[in-house]
Amino acid sequence: MRVLFSSTAGTGHFGPMAPFVRSCLRSGHDVLVTGPDALTSTAEATGAAFRRVDDPPADAVRAAYELLATLPHDEANAFMCAEIFGRLRPRAALPRLADTIADWRPDVVVRESAEFAAAVAAELHDVPHTRIAIGLAVMEELVLRYAAGNLDGLRRTSGLPPDPDAARLRASPYLTLFPAGLEDPSIPDPPRTRRFRDPAWAPPGEGTGRPFVYATFGSVTGAMPGAAPVFSETLTAVAGLDADVLLTVGHGLDPAALGEPPPNVRVERWVDQNTVLGRASAVVCHGGGGSMLGALAAGVPLVVAPLFAEDQHLNARRVAEAGAGVRATPDAASLRAALDTVLTTPAYRTRARKLAAELARTPTTDAAFR
Repeated sequence: MRVLFSSTAGTGHFGPMAPFVRSCLRSGHDVLVTGPDALTSTAEATGAAFRRVDDPPADAVRAAYELLATLPHDEANAFMCAEIFGRLRPRAALPRLADTIADWRPDVVVRESAEFAAAVAAELHDVPHTRIAIGLAVMEELVLRYAAGNLDGLRRTSGLPPDPDAARLRASPYLTLFPAGLEDPSIPDPPRTRRFRDPAWAPPGEGTGRPFVYATFGSVTGAMPGAAPVFSETLTAVAGLDADVLLTVGHGLDPAALGEPPPNVRVERWVDQNTVLGRASAVVCHGGGGSMLGALAAGVPLVVAPLFAEDQHLNARRVAEAGAGVRATPDAASLRAALDTVLTTPAYRTRARKLAAELARTPTTDAAFR
């Protein structure tokens, strides 16, 4: 089978897709990944072939982000979904993506759920398409709601029937790594939902010995302007904690810029989290899907301090509501109080282990495209 995967460049967007790509390669399928130039090295690291699609004009993206920075949180989220993901990126990507589908002739197109050009291109060439969730179902619905109008305009100019409410997009098969126990019970599952787990996730460990805390704010936060304070606040929060602490800052920040860490803390640019989660007593993160799901698969309770994206806030809320962790703000006092609570209250680990057991019963991504 020929499987074409399409993604935007963000780590939080391609990350949920990567285990499906690797599974398809292991199964012997022909795999091609498409995306913007910035995705090249990340996509090729999976072992898949890669073809580039066009980015939007740089001045248009710059103007959009300048406006985005002036908006209140809720308005900024709506603008990001409608303008960046619903208009600029799909309009730029569609021509090359449609040509690639015509040339490569995939049996199925698989897109991360905020990459919409692939759905239009697949429909133009009468190829079935599937979406991979990058967040909880409530987030997926928000993105569709905000992007629907601009996407309908792109459909119409491409010669496709109108779809003003994104009903066709909602009807596509929906693959997700998020366990049902973490979803908002007031939000129905998207049609044709199938749940999977990443076979690379670490299983729960014994959790004996001196407490160990793994703190990470994702792979891109360290490269963002003004990001250093969250790491400094974390170092202050864990200083003197009766636990060993590993803090990762990403490749965009030199650990030396944070000064000498407390004696109980080791600071690294990056580690493979699956090598440390099995012995963790708690994870501190920003609510990105990769960090959060890896921790829950290992049965580790969380302290979640959202930083910027809406999905982080939604993830933090659901972790707290599920009893698998505590929501915090990214300042030393809040982080320390949340850590003290999680480390001294066994119920959080019990709930995290319940979600880990649910994930362990879920088929791996190897079963997705057999």
